[in-house]
Amino acid sequence: MTEAWDWFRELTDDEKRRALYAVGLDVNMAFLAAAGRLTLPLSGPVHELNPVFDKRIPGSWLVDLSHVETDPLLPSPFTADGSRPTGPAWYSTVKVAYALELGARVQPTEGWLRHEHGPYLDPWYKRLRQAYVDTMAALGVPLTLADRDPVAFLDAMAAVKQGDPAELAVLTAIKQTAKGTIGKMRERPHGHGYKPGERWAALDRPTWDPLMRALVIDTATVNFHRKLLRMADDTGLHCFAVLSDCAVFAAPGPGVLDVLTKPEGTLTTSLRLGISPGMVKHEGSRPMAEITELIADDANPARHMKAGGVVSADE
Repeated sequence: MTEAWDWFRELTDDEKRRALYAVGLDVNMAFLAAAGRLTLPLSGPVHELNPVFDKRIPGSWLVDLSHVETDPLLPSPFTADGSRPTGPAWYSTVKVAYALELGARVQPTEGWLRHEHGPYLDPWYKRLRQAYVDTMAALGVPLTLADRDPVAFLDAMAAVKQGDPAELAVLTAIKQTAKGTIGKMRERPHGHGYKPGERWAALDRPTWDPLMRALVIDTATVNFHRKLLRMADDTGLHCFAVLSDCAVFAAPGPGVLDVLTKPEGTLTTSLRLGISPGMVKHEGSRPMAEITELIADDANPARHMKAGGVVSADE
């Protein structure tokens, strides 16, 4: 059982003093990016007691990660709500490996492990990535534009929705294919005829595998956490809200470059502007006065950054 982040915190005194705006940055096709070259299960689970952790084996591990120290201004990478774990829980291989990367010692007490594995989704990832890049180029945003001219890239992205309706329809289909495929791996029962406790049709599909979904989502979360840590080191900025693949930062102005510019004046590459899956684009900006009201109402500001409407957690 795992989900993407839905987290926010109170602003620090420093953020309140210097920030007039909140700026949201969205990771392009985050789950698609996570699927490329990812090791996924190709066999059924085997139950093992006190297994020795092996990051090469996809599986679920019962382990206590409550002792792992992470940046308190960022969400914990180990829970969906960003809070620190409080005791043993089941984690995918991806998150246990990340705990080791952060310097923790781990000793799982149980595991459901898949000893046959491979990059099952890599061909799917490559086809969709190429389709996405080609379609964005047709809509006026070529792959290398952000590196050549960040301002021109931001202008071109702002104009995408006024592009060719046929290309926009293709873009929507690509995004829905990426999101829908991951969701189908753990499709829930639905329909008027379903009775609780009964099997449902999706369980009989060979592609129904909640562990695959968890590994993709957890990889996206871990990748994002790494980037947010590097972002804090590069710029001194910590996000104060995250919803899935959108992070919100306090900034002196409403522009993306107000967030991504390092003190010496160059752009950070920790969160890199661009259209390639895994890079970031502008999600939206709002005056900080509106954001503090949302936080006071216990609402995640990242859900309200998108221009023109509220963003759902699975978008």
